[in-house]
Amino acid sequence: MENQNHEEQEEEQIVTPWEVTAEKGGKIDYDKLIDKFGCQRLDQSLIDRVARLTRRPPHVFLRRGVFFAHRDFTDVLDAYERGERFYLYTGRGPSSEALHLGHLVPFMFTKYLQDAFKVPLVIQLTDDEKCMWKNLSVEESQRLARENAKDIIACGFDVSRTFIFSDFDYVGGSFYKNMVKIAKCVTYNKVVGIFGFSGEDHIGKVSFPPVQAAPSFPSSFPHLFSDKDNHRCLIPCAIDQDPYFRMTRDVAPRLGYHKPALIESSFFPALQGETGKMSASDPNSAIYVTDSAKDIKNKINRYAFSGGQDSIENHRKYGANLEVDIPIKYLGFFLEDDAELEYIRTEYGAGRMLTGEVKKRLIEVLTELVERHRRARAAVTDEMVDAFMAVRPLPNMFS
Repeated sequence: MENQNHEEQEEEQIVTPWEVTAEKGGKIDYDKLIDKFGCQRLDQSLIDRVARLTRRPPHVFLRRGVFFAHRDFTDVLDAYERGERFYLYTGRGPSSEALHLGHLVPFMFTKYLQDAFKVPLVIQLTDDEKCMWKNLSVEESQRLARENAKDIIACGFDVSRTFIFSDFDYVGGSFYKNMVKIAKCVTYNKVVGIFGFSGEDHIGKVSFPPVQAAPSFPSSFPHLFSDKDNHRCLIPCAIDQDPYFRMTRDVAPRLGYHKPALIESSFFPALQGETGKMSASDPNSAIYVTDSAKDIKNKINRYAFSGGQDSIENHRKYGANLEVDIPIKYLGFFLEDDAELEYIRTEYGAGRMLTGEVKKRLIEVLTELVERHRRARAAVTDEMVDAFMAVRPLPNMFS
C-alpha cells in the first residue's frame, strides 16, 4: 500500500520554482494547477477591460491565453481606475549565458504592461539564488546577471521608468529590513510546506524566499517611493513562481502592505513536446536568442514535435492533431496576425496544409524575432546596463 501511494505521488504533476513535471509524462493540467494554487482564471471580461483602460489592443499573450491566471488583478485595475498608482515587478534567475524564447515571454509581456499603463518597473536579478541552487561561484553569478541584463534591456524597456538590480549589489538598507520583517512572519514548517525543502537542503535555500518577496513592497525601494507611498504591486511571471507570492500575500497585511497582485503565464513548451519546462542541459530542446538562422531552421525541422500524420495520404485524410503540434503552439506565441494564425490552424487541421509548410512559416517568424533581438542586444553597451542598474530616482515613473 505504501509503495502504491508513493507511485501515485510520483505520477502527480509537480510545479515548483525549481521543478516542473507533468503527470505521467503528459501535459501540464493548468485547471488542476489553478485549483491547487487557489488563483483565478483570466477571463475575457478582464482582457476587454484592460483594452478599454489602456486604449490599445490587448497583447497577443493576453488574447491567446498565454497569460491565463491571476491573483487580485481586478483590484489593481479598480485602483487604476480610481487614479491610484501601481508598479510592476518581475525578475530573472541568471543561471546561463543565453536566454531561450521561453525566458523572453515574461519580459515581452511586462514591456507591454509598462507601455500600456505608463508605470514604473523593478526587475530583480536573483544572482544569489542561482549561486545557491546551481552551485555557481558568486563572481560567475554576478557576471551572468549583467549578461542577462543586456538581453532584458534589449526587449525595449524605458530607462526612465525601469530599475534593474542584482541581489548581490542591492540588498541592504530598507530592502533588508523588509526581508527580516517577512522572515519573522513565516515559520520553518510553513516554508517547508510551501517549497518542499528537506533536511538535506542548506540553510541558504530556506532563507532565500524573503529576498524574492521583498520587491513586492514599495518601501524596499526608498530611492523610488517615499514612506507615504503604499502603491500596489503587479507581478507578471510564469505560474511556477506562484509559491513565493502565496507566502508574500500571506505576510503583506501583517506588515501593513497591499497583497501583491499576480498575472501568470503557462509554460513555453520544449521543441520535443509539452511535458513541462525546457531543459538547459539539452540545447536542442529550445530556440536560444543566440541561435543563427541555420540553427533555428535545423532545430525546427529536426526536433519540433509534429501533430501531422505519418504519411501525406493519411495527413490529407485525417489532418493534423493541433493539440500536440509544437509549430502551431509556437506560432500561437509569436505570430502576431490573428487571421493568419486561424487560417493556418484551419488548413493544417483539415490536412490541406502540410507539416513542412507550417514549419517553414514558423522558421520565418522565429528567425525574424531572434535577429531583431540580436541587433537590439548588440546595441546595449555597458554604460546602458550601468544606467538601468544605477540607484536613482526615475524621472518619468508615472507619466
